[in-house]
Amino acid sequence: MSSISQAVSDLSPSASALMEDERRELEAVAAALGNSSRLLRLITYIGEKYFRGETASLHEYDIATEVFGRSKDTFNGGEDAIVRVEAHRLRKRLMQYYDGEGKDHPIHMSIPAGTYVPVFTRQSSAPAKLERQPVLEPPVKQPWSYLYIVVIAAFGLTVLSGYLLFRPYLSKKDPVGSAPSNVQQTAPSIAAPYAEVPVRILAGYSGKPQIDAAGNAWQPDQYSHYGGTWDRPDSVAARTSDPMLFKHWRNGDFSYDIPLRPGIYELHLYFVASELDSNNLSTFTVSVNDDKVLSAFDVRSDSLGTNIADERVFRDVSPASNGFLHLGFDSERAPATLNAIEILPGTPHRQLPIRLVTQPRSFTDHNGQFWHPDDDFLDGYTSRKGTQITGTSDPELFAEERYGHFTYAIPVDRRDRYTLILHFAEFYFGSSTSGIGGEGSRVFRVLCNGNTLLDNFDIYKEAGSLHALTKTFYHLKPTAQGKLNIAFEPITNNATVSGIEVLDESQ
Repeated sequence: MSSISQAVSDLSPSASALMEDERRELEAVAAALGNSSRLLRLITYIGEKYFRGETASLHEYDIATEVFGRSKDTFNGGEDAIVRVEAHRLRKRLMQYYDGEGKDHPIHMSIPAGTYVPVFTRQSSAPAKLERQPVLEPPVKQPWSYLYIVVIAAFGLTVLSGYLLFRPYLSKKDPVGSAPSNVQQTAPSIAAPYAEVPVRILAGYSGKPQIDAAGNAWQPDQYSHYGGTWDRPDSVAARTSDPMLFKHWRNGDFSYDIPLRPGIYELHLYFVASELDSNNLSTFTVSVNDDKVLSAFDVRSDSLGTNIADERVFRDVSPASNGFLHLGFDSERAPATLNAIEILPGTPHRQLPIRLVTQPRSFTDHNGQFWHPDDDFLDGYTSRKGTQITGTSDPELFAEERYGHFTYAIPVDRRDRYTLILHFAEFYFGSSTSGIGGEGSRVFRVLCNGNTLLDNFDIYKEAGSLHALTKTFYHLKPTAQGKLNIAFEPITNNATVSGIEVLDESQ
């Protein structure tokens, strides 16, 4: 214990000060929650785990049973959404807090969607210190104290030891193509801590964590070997609500060895083709644990153009026997490139559900299901609606619409078949809205991968104004590029949609 204390003393006046600032910010947020006892219990529990270095135990089951009193024997997260619902409420309160009284705080706290681990982000223009604010928190068994700093320091020393152990396998930024990418063949059995799942990595990036439109934290590049890095020219990437995912590259011949606990995961790889390569065939190979998953892969061909975000999805991914997930990127006609990696807890033989809402922020429905902010689209316009929609348990789903002539390219695992659910409402035509028009005023068609799903589709004719209408289509086959390309084509006035769901039909 004395050696760890000495390590804290040697390493860490700045680390200790940062942790103290983070703790004070958490106390300030807790004070602002006022009489919301559920949210106060939740944030207190999350904070206690964070400052103890026990974030690995921040799971839905533990929170449900230890914070909200659910039975350890009978709790079923598929039937009881209390944790997801309360976490969504807390995320919403945090956004409101930092839009208001917490706006000028030097540190902002967030809880990214898909995880319950808090993220503290220092604001670049803010002063270094926070004034202490009153603390309103229930008593816990042990106070946040110097002991937790010691625990964090011990964890840091473990990471440092792992780094030193694996240093022969790490590399500086080498020139493109300067080294082979088969490092995974000789990687040692895992001794460093497992990566915290979900894993989100910005390839070629070395700054502070970045937060996406859904509130998820993306970490700077790590676990990589060889290759070079490059910053993308300042141009907008289409088909994404998160352009920051595509601002940096790792390129050349390179690999990643990501330490994961045994289990099933879902892998998402993100790419974009630069204008610099627009006149050349630029193919490379991607492998997972030495198995090729993409051969002669050309990002421009896959995405149908330059500066268009491209995502490939692979279900049923697991670490190799040595505890690492090995990703290899090998050049063929051009250097391999990669923009970002995402690894999610998976479901055996089935891709995780995709739910998109045509809004800039995420949404959690009455069943506790998470809807991602609008993404994967090209063209069209959005409009926020202040009218209440009937015929649905989730009127917030229809707070906005995407309208015009537009498409979505939704990335899926190409091996499966999918159910597509589209959510519509007529916001404009009819006597209960603008008073203009009615049946026949808005007519359009919907296609998926060139096959017509809806033709001469008239929302008003089927459901009237301001009433939810859902259309479901089964057994849809993705393209060879792993996409459901959904086109909304106007016939009379604009096409429209408010929500999209994609469900894997595999058993």
